[in-house]
Amino acid sequence: MGFVKFVDETTSGSRSDGWGLEIAEERLTVRELIRRRVFQEVAEYNARTPEVFQGLVQPQDAERVLNGYAMRTARRIDPETQTELALKAFGGNGFLVLVGDRQVTDLDEEIDLALGTEITFLKLVALVGG
Repeated sequence: MGFVKFVDETTSGSRSDGWGLEIAEERLTVRELIRRRVFQEVAEYNARTPEVFQGLVQPQDAERVLNGYAMRTARRIDPETQTELALKAFGGNGFLVLVGDRQVTDLDEEIDLALGTEITFLKLVALVGG
């Protein structure tokens, strides 16, 4: 069983402390890695339903705020829907995935998950005026 660390960064320079997730497999596709991350985020949110969702991508009917996405009405988030949004965002260059220092570009690419692997999700921030 391995332990990977997910870190979020933005092109504007902010970087999260990261959080860990246990993964039983030594290899996973990028698609499955994103799915597991999103499912974990949604499970944690649904267990507490705070006002702000801090996740990889913006849920439907939510507004972007400083530290995440404010839900307009308190509700549970569907992990399957959120996963589809995340996969669509990856395909549309909404974020990049770096395994260690190497960028992965194909959802079906398998990656090795050695103990302590750091996975960076680099969220692309639109330039002002562009």
